[in-house]
Amino acid sequence: MAAAPAGPRAAPPGEGGGASPYSSSAPTMEQIRALTELPALEAAYSHLCGEEKAVEEELEKLLEQQGTIESKMAALHRMGPNLQLIEGDAKQLAGMITFTCNLAENVSSKVRQLDLAKNRLYQAIQRADDILDLKFCMDGVQTALRNEDYEQAAAHIHRYLSLDKSVIELSRQGQEGSIIDANLKLLQEAEQRLKAIVTEKFDLVTRQEDLPQVERFFKIFPLLGLHEEGLSNFSAYLCKQVASKAEENLQLVMKTDMSDRRAAVIFADTLTLLFEGIARIVETHQPIVETYYGPGRLYTLIKHLQTECDQQVEKVVDKFIQQRDYHRQFQLVQNSMMRSSVAEKTEPRELDPILTEVTLMNARSELYLRFIRRRVASDFEVGDSVASEEVKQEHQKCLDKLLNHCLLSRTMQELIGYYITMEEYFMRETVNKAVALDACEKGQLTSSMVDDVFYIVKKCVGRALSSSSIDCLCAMINHSITELESDFREVLCNKLRMGFPATPFQDFQRGVTSAVSLMHSSLQQGKFDTKGIESTDEAKQSFLVTLNNVEVCSENIMTLKKTLESDCAKLLSQGFGGEQAQPKIDSCLAELAAMSHKFRDLLQEGLNELSNSAIKPQVKPWINLFLSVSHNIEEEEFNDYEANDPWVQQLILNLEQQMAEFKADLSAV
Repeated sequence: MAAAPAGPRAAPPGEGGGASPYSSSAPTMEQIRALTELPALEAAYSHLCGEEKAVEEELEKLLEQQGTIESKMAALHRMGPNLQLIEGDAKQLAGMITFTCNLAENVSSKVRQLDLAKNRLYQAIQRADDILDLKFCMDGVQTALRNEDYEQAAAHIHRYLSLDKSVIELSRQGQEGSIIDANLKLLQEAEQRLKAIVTEKFDLVTRQEDLPQVERFFKIFPLLGLHEEGLSNFSAYLCKQVASKAEENLQLVMKTDMSDRRAAVIFADTLTLLFEGIARIVETHQPIVETYYGPGRLYTLIKHLQTECDQQVEKVVDKFIQQRDYHRQFQLVQNSMMRSSVAEKTEPRELDPILTEVTLMNARSELYLRFIRRRVASDFEVGDSVASEEVKQEHQKCLDKLLNHCLLSRTMQELIGYYITMEEYFMRETVNKAVALDACEKGQLTSSMVDDVFYIVKKCVGRALSSSSIDCLCAMINHSITELESDFREVLCNKLRMGFPATPFQDFQRGVTSAVSLMHSSLQQGKFDTKGIESTDEAKQSFLVTLNNVEVCSENIMTLKKTLESDCAKLLSQGFGGEQAQPKIDSCLAELAAMSHKFRDLLQEGLNELSNSAIKPQVKPWINLFLSVSHNIEEEEFNDYEANDPWVQQLILNLEQQMAEFKADLSAV
């Protein structure tokens, strides 16, 4: 190729150390015409070929979509007339909406004007009615007072007090203001006069104890706006009735012969009569209070009655403590539990009737408090149907404070506190006696102390359950667990530690162990005494009976747990105990189940001791005989041994004889 003519020209691609500009973008026509070098022309040609190929591929893709695009265009052409119709309908609908909106605005403005006129008309009518009512009330109350028709007079005053004060003030500003002022003055004077008359008459009929007249004037107080005063005066009258009846019942208690059938629970019966009397008053007068004073007012009445109830309960409990010598008995029990060598020790049998009466007194108190709680709560519920949550919580706090901190609750808690200590002493001492008098009759698998101990435990726990106090019940369950574990289980452990005598050497070893245990127990006060060193046969029988006792104890504990679950479920279903009662009971019952497992573990230890002492020493020589049998036998002997192995048969026979010695003396495990 000829050299390019001299003169200025475009720099060819690649010159100046830079990359060709045609490698990434298509060259323009000016650039192509300016090319003079063959490599640059080839690069431009190659790039243009690539672009041509890409354009052809894109054109082919567009041609492939030609049918789809044409069908869509045809559909759009067909939709043209419909879109024109839709446009017309939309414009028509917009016009109708605009017309409707304007019409609604016009109508609503006229309705507002009518509503304003109606309200003003109602206000005028109400104003006229109130003025007429004011005149009617003035005439009616004066006539009723002259006729001593206090109910009618109170109704007129109540109507006057219910009038809208703002309407009366507007009426006083009119032309008849002076007349209305005169009427108001007369009504106010009549109101004060009627209040004084009702209060005076109520005091008179209460002194005369005329119940129909008392209720008559009691119903008038709320009509005069004297709700608190009426409830307070009526409560004072009812409290006098309660105090009079309670004093009469207490005098009868002091005259009761101790040989009487109910003498042992006479104080519990006296409390029951007191609670029944108050409950009867509440049931009788609750409808009157709700009807004339409105819901939520029963709390005020019961608050006054509860104060009187506390005073009467204190008198009865003081007489109970004095007559039953309750505090001295508790002091003796406390001294006996702290020091076992006291000179004067309380006999458990003397505590039995006192403990029963205390639980009965607490049960009646819990029943009474539950009745009061249910009545007041239902009355609050009716009044709080539209009240806020804060008001409901405040009412609940007032109710809890009234019942949980009243003198009745505190007194019963104090009695139950003494009762728990005395019941614990009763259980421990009677269990000690049951163990000390333990005997096993011939042919019996267990000794007498098992049934006696669990009878005592069930009696004490059942008595605590009958008090209807969850805290008292849980405390006695815990004490019974402690008694079974620390004392009664220890007795069984000591008997099992002596072992099962099987060989002369073991008999000697057991004798030493028994002597050491006897000496050790004699040094510990408050522990159960173990029996002395028995003969071999007696020791064997004692060991086997102890195993049976341990097994029966474990079963009895689980039976006691199931019974308590059922009884506690009934108690909780009746509303006793509150929200925390169920977790407390579940915890105590879980401890009972754990106690049963401990007896099971002790039983397993005893069985291991029996196996090591009496079974393994005899089984081991029988097994060793297997080594003395020749194992180098012929085919015929092998077949014969397979059907009738003399060593296996003898081992089975020996084991059956060995087990037969224990089947008669052991219960099924």
